[in-house]
Amino acid sequence: MDRNDVTRKIIAAKVRNRMRWADIAEKIGESKEWTTAAMLGQMTLTLKQAEVARELFGLTDEETAWLQIVPYKGSLPTAVPTDPLIYRWYEIVNVYGTTIKELIHEEFGDGIMSAIDFSMDIQREPDPKGDRVNVVLSGKFLPYKTY
Repeated sequence: MDRNDVTRKIIAAKVRNRMRWADIAEKIGESKEWTTAAMLGQMTLTLKQAEVARELFGLTDEETAWLQIVPYKGSLPTAVPTDPLIYRWYEIVNVYGTTIKELIHEEFGDGIMSAIDFSMDIQREPDPKGDRVNVVLSGKFLPYKTY
């Protein structure tokens, strides 16, 4: 058994029980974005969070332990994603990545946006021409040091 086996079991239970990520997140006590990433194997759960997941998804002791181990991060099976939705994010970074980099550097200086000290919010934005996906990414700016 490994973390991927636990992820598959979690997804199967979610589908079988017609659960929603937002409802799971409320029980775990974190945002739907973080909780979804955690349940998909990209974050480490505390003991308390893992015990809630055990109850929600019918996990064994071993499966619950896997939720508390630091995972290998990076969930894409290929370098260039083939799933259409994920590919659009790849496309956004390809088209706008240099623009994002340039504007962050102009505003903050030489550094990066953290994906560790980070939050994300995904919301539906009603629009008469077709609903929009509103995604807010917020990461701490980390300047490069001289030494």
